[in-house]
Amino acid sequence: MTMGVVIVSGGTFGLGQSITVELARRGHRVVAFGLDRPQVSSTAQGFDGLRAELDAAGCTADVLEADVSDAADVQRVVAHTIDRHGSIDGLVNNAAIGPLGTVLTTDEPTFDRIVDVNLKGTYLMSRAVLPHMIAAGGGSIVNIGSGAGYGKPNMAVYSASKGAIAALSTAMAYDHFRDHVRVNVAIPGGGGIVSGMSVGRMGGDVEAFTRKSAPGTVAGRPATGRDLANAVAFLLSDEAATISGTTIDVGCFAHQGGPIPPTH
Repeated sequence: MTMGVVIVSGGTFGLGQSITVELARRGHRVVAFGLDRPQVSSTAQGFDGLRAELDAAGCTADVLEADVSDAADVQRVVAHTIDRHGSIDGLVNNAAIGPLGTVLTTDEPTFDRIVDVNLKGTYLMSRAVLPHMIAAGGGSIVNIGSGAGYGKPNMAVYSASKGAIAALSTAMAYDHFRDHVRVNVAIPGGGGIVSGMSVGRMGGDVEAFTRKSAPGTVAGRPATGRDLANAVAFLLSDEAATISGTTIDVGCFAHQGGPIPPTH
């Protein structure tokens, strides 16, 4: 895929917003969707910030309100994309929620909502998009993972959902190898990366979050949304034509129980 049509779930705020804007800036035709209301454990709300950032970057994207865990909403997003743009070349499954909790402190409705958004949402989007990619001769799916997918304290169900994303991605990469559909995972992390979810876990206080001691990355700073977006753009591109079933860890060691502890 050179410059193609890409759907970004959860693409209207935070890290998803960074992905939407970077892909649009590079010339992709982007369809971004999310919910225009606050979500549990996240500060994500409203589309005005995305529209302002797109304007500032001198680019455009389709911005839709839809719930990734609702099959009818997912089909509506895909139908819009096909009707307006005629094809779907790439899919970024970014939508996620991440309430904290152990198995003892997470109630059943919260468990269901985490799995519905993080895992079923990825399944629904992939299921809806794959037939179009296969009919067109191929495509690229990038699922946004998490270092928590390998297990983190007080993130039992979120960790389980992101571990499932890793397994689902590898299985999909096998299943659609001969369809020329590539499936990969990008993990943000490194400590200090600002997202609606991470700030939401601190009550929405961005300043308090950014004041936390964080080791960051090998670049000597925390990763940013654009760092993640650059990796996603690579995985969507023809430069990654032979890459499927792999994980790019944007934040350094997030996949090995990291980040690296800060010095004192």
